[in-house]
Amino acid sequence: MKKHNCEECAMRAKYDRAPKSLIGRFWRWHINFCPGWKGYMKSLDERKKDELRLKYELVSK
Repeated sequence: MKKHNCEECAMRAKYDRAPKSLIGRFWRWHINFCPGWKGYMKSLDERKKDELRLKYELVSK
């Protein structure tokens, strides 16, 4: 299984601390098309996916 760095992503951590910061807003915009984030989401179980969808206000796909 491929290892994804999304759990330790520095930009994601900055978003979690300050979502309205420039880096935070960039990270949130970036995950809409990031292939790494998409692969990371696919690798998660449904419960964890649902938690992240709620936390980051993502549209279910």
